[in-house]
Amino acid sequence: MTAETSQTLDRGLRVLKLLADTDHGLTVTELSTKLGVNRTVVYRLLATLEQHALVRRDLGGRARVGLGVLRLGRQVHPLVREAALPALRSLAEDIGATAHLTLVDGSEALAVAVVEPTWTDYHVAYRAGFRHPLDRGAAGKAILAARQSPSADPGYTLTHGELEAGASGAAAPLVGVTGVEGSVGVVMLADAVPERVGARVVEAAREVAEALR
Repeated sequence: MTAETSQTLDRGLRVLKLLADTDHGLTVTELSTKLGVNRTVVYRLLATLEQHALVRRDLGGRARVGLGVLRLGRQVHPLVREAALPALRSLAEDIGATAHLTLVDGSEALAVAVVEPTWTDYHVAYRAGFRHPLDRGAAGKAILAARQSPSADPGYTLTHGELEAGASGAAAPLVGVTGVEGSVGVVMLADAVPERVGARVVEAAREVAEALR
């Protein structure tokens, strides 16, 4: 801690991070141990966070992340989209195909940012807000590949005709971005994705990940 930071706020944020990393919640005693503070401090932190619906406690007294976090999360998409746009524009212009940033939303893949190339005669119309199952299309499959091998380089995923007849896709997952699960990809009207596109998509995904760190 430094003179410019708040110890109480720091502890409150640490509580949220600890609760976000567990599926079964934590007791006051467990939080006290993990934070290295006494139980009274934890009680006060939880009471304050509960007032803002950021934490809830179940009948057994275990603290869990509250629904208020979801309301804050809805504001994340515009911030992520803004950070990703430069890399997406570069990707779309370089490849001559529609580039997109896709994030996980429940069991679906949600396109939150889309950039179309300016110089091509035709390209795939792909709109922000488009949803599809995670196990269909390059964007969702790239995310699933990263889940299966979190410690390895997942590379890129190629698909053809899974979301739109005659369209091929390539996507690479975002790696090393805490709290954001998604992918960067392109979709084009082609029977197959040109060889250089995969590496370029991986590069764009790395650029977006760096912008979000």
